[in-house]
Amino acid sequence: MRIVGGKYKRRRFDVPKSFEARPTTDMAKESLFNVLANFMDFDNITALDLFAGTGAISYELVSRGAKEVIGIEKNINHCRFINKVKAELGADELRLIVGDVFKYIKGTQLKYSFDFIFADPPYNLPGFADVPRIILDGNLLADGGVLVIEHPSKYDFSTLPHFSQHRNYGSVNFSIFVKG
Repeated sequence: MRIVGGKYKRRRFDVPKSFEARPTTDMAKESLFNVLANFMDFDNITALDLFAGTGAISYELVSRGAKEVIGIEKNINHCRFINKVKAELGADELRLIVGDVFKYIKGTQLKYSFDFIFADPPYNLPGFADVPRIILDGNLLADGGVLVIEHPSKYDFSTLPHFSQHRNYGSVNFSIFVKG
C-alpha cells in the first residue's frame, strides 16, 4: 500500500497477506484523487471512511490535509494494522472506530455531517446495492459534500439522487455523488 499524495506521499506499508480486504489499487486511488481535486479541497475537511479495510483512503485524506477522518472497520485484524500505520505516521487526525458500518450510520443520523465520505463495502456484502442510498438517506453528507462508492462493474448507481459521475479504472469502479 502506498500513499500517493500530500505530506506522506510515497510512504509504503506492507499489508499482511492474511488480509481479507481488497485494497483499492494505487493507480485507481491516484486517478480518483486527481478527479476529486476538481470537486473539493481536502484541507480542513471532515471525512468518513466506511469499510476502512487497510485504511488506505483514510491515510490519503490525512496526508492531503483533512482535519478529521473517521474510519469504520469491523475486522479487528484490519483495525490493528490501521492503528499500527496511524502510530507510525503520527496521524492524530484519524479516529478509528471498531464496529459495524450500518450501526454507525444509523446511530449517527442527524448528529454529524461530513464533507467527504468514501465507502468500499466488500463486494459480496448482502444488500451491497443499498449502501449508497442508506448513506444518502442518512443525512451524513454535508451540503456540497462528496460521496464516493467503490463497486464492481455490475452496479449502476446513476439513477440515485446527487449522482455526478462514474469512473472506471480496470476492475475498479467509482460512483461519485455531490450533494447540492
